[in-house]
Amino acid sequence: MLRILFSARVVALHLLAVGALVVCGLLGRWQLGVFEDSGTPQSLRDPAPVAVATLTEPGKHITADAVSRQVTAEGTFDASKQLLVAERDGGLWLLAPLDLGDGTSIPVVRGWVATAGDPAVTAPAEGRVTLTGRLQPSESIDSVQRRIRQLPPGQVLTVSSAELVNLWRGTKLRDGFVIATAQSPAPAVAAKPVNAPPPTEPGGLTWRNLAYAAQWWIFGLFAVFMWWHFVRDALRGGTRKTDSTPTDADADAESAPAPASDAGPAPGPETAHEGGAGREPEKPALPASTAP
Repeated sequence: MLRILFSARVVALHLLAVGALVVCGLLGRWQLGVFEDSGTPQSLRDPAPVAVATLTEPGKHITADAVSRQVTAEGTFDASKQLLVAERDGGLWLLAPLDLGDGTSIPVVRGWVATAGDPAVTAPAEGRVTLTGRLQPSESIDSVQRRIRQLPPGQVLTVSSAELVNLWRGTKLRDGFVIATAQSPAPAVAAKPVNAPPPTEPGGLTWRNLAYAAQWWIFGLFAVFMWWHFVRDALRGGTRKTDSTPTDADADAESAPAPASDAGPAPGPETAHEGGAGREPEKPALPASTAP
């Protein structure tokens, strides 16, 4: 059996089966990795900053392509209209309108503070400022939560253009808001910057890749089955060949002459009378005649 298992043809079959199993396993794991990565958001190209006025307009919603885009803005803050956005990462956002000088303003999140009494809640820097940040869409108003929560004066729950228009009367607002990442000149007491993630594409599981992974693993199992099938046939063929090969004792027995018989040939008609040669055959006796 070992001679058959380690013959050149069967060893080549072993190597082929191992190679097919490794390749199918690796390809299946690769497709599984692609399936797992498809569920995470994918980063998109992050273009250079552009003027916020090129991506926003009063009374029009910003497009999906403009969300999280880097923008620049130049103008003056209206310190009298600064608000605090509650329940943001365990603290509050500082929100103030930035007058762009063209009769419109854009809401700007200046930073994050832990409490309403933080020193950074002071009024923004006076005079003209230049800032960079990322553009975000206007948030929806949670009317149910607004009825439940009683916020202190000067605080809101959302950064909604529809709500801010009513709070900042006389201000012509552009849609959306900007999360500031840098400002020049900087305020005397700066708030903690708010994390503004770059644009991403929502992730979606690609079940097709999971099916590809299963197919590769099935191919690997099929390769193992075919290896077992061919090896079994090789072992059976070798066993039958061994059983059908005559041994030396059988060959000697077939080549030996047949033994002579002790009994002579069967007697024929000639030999039946050989013992009685020269003797006259006896005549049969006649029956005695009966008296008259």
